[in-house]
Amino acid sequence: MTTETFAERLKKLMTESSMKQNELAQRARITEAALSRYLNDGRIPRIDVVANLATVLNTTTDYLLGRTDKSDDDIGFLGIKRLVARGSSTMTHEEKMELINIIFGKE
Repeated sequence: MTTETFAERLKKLMTESSMKQNELAQRARITEAALSRYLNDGRIPRIDVVANLATVLNTTTDYLLGRTDKSDDDIGFLGIKRLVARGSSTMTHEEKMELINIIFGKE
């Protein structure tokens, strides 16, 4: 397992998803100041915030916390089901429709 910190993993996922700090903070329902502290290793968030960040970044809390090196590649049906269920409340209508199209092979 790698020794990446919470902040390093968070930055990596933000880069991969092309998400800016203000967008991630808004979608994860936290302040930009709090996110800045997480990104600069100033503090580790509460577990509910970790869960929100994982949902928005399409990963798992285990990955963000360094318990696994799998960010979500190859997580299988149950893992995908959990992510979709957890993330549905933060998805826009367009994102939900895109997911439905992917499931039915229309993309």
